[in-house]
Amino acid sequence: MEDHLSPAVRTRAFISEPIDLPPPFTLVRLRESGDAFTHALGIAEQSGAGTLVYVGRFDLAEFAVVLEPDEPLRTARRAFYAGMAALTDALRAYAPPNKSVTIDWPDAIRIDGGLVGGGRLGWPPSVKEDEPPPWLVFGAMIRTVSVTDAELGIHPLSSALEQEGFGDAGAVQVTESFARHLMLAIDAWQVDGFGSVAREYLTRLSRERQVSRRIDENGDLLTHRIGIDKTERRDLLKALAAPSWLDPKLGGPRL
Repeated sequence: MEDHLSPAVRTRAFISEPIDLPPPFTLVRLRESGDAFTHALGIAEQSGAGTLVYVGRFDLAEFAVVLEPDEPLRTARRAFYAGMAALTDALRAYAPPNKSVTIDWPDAIRIDGGLVGGGRLGWPPSVKEDEPPPWLVFGAMIRTVSVTDAELGIHPLSSALEQEGFGDAGAVQVTESFARHLMLAIDAWQVDGFGSVAREYLTRLSRERQVSRRIDENGDLLTHRIGIDKTERRDLLKALAAPSWLDPKLGGPRL
């Protein structure tokens, strides 16, 4: 049966759809005009760990979660990798067979090469690198529906879950799946150390032949090309300053 609802009506339907989060999470819902990441930054200190801010939008899965690390900011920032691993796992749970879900270091997510969104990280600007931050906020946006078919032809490097055959996986399903996978990633970090999270994240990067990668203690990506006596360092702190996937004018993933 065809869907004859207007975008506005469909948006309202999505806002009222219930969200089932694991017990450690506390849900804060915003209307479609809200900004999950900015709102989470504003309430993080008062709301505490596990607060998940969700924006009910038809075209995007948009949410942000508050974390409370117990280590200095320079190493706690690696929580970003746990969030990204959980985000890709959330998508893989609904991906059709043989669909490639990959990360462009450090923050952009592609499905079969098409950009669908990514993650970002925030923390109190006054906290020093050697001090534990009172909170971190991991935010994410994933494009679930493309605006028009014509737009897809104009922007062949962008994509959306609907376009990639994800069926009924919309904003609510992606958010719920992310919450479950984030818990698993954090548990693995606590039990096995950050190395387990790093390995999971690195497997999601697009593969390059004759290249080995590892994540340094401060979150930087270290890349070594076999046969070349040189290691390239990519600065996580600088990369997080401006999300590579985000178009500030659109307020969503780049086209």
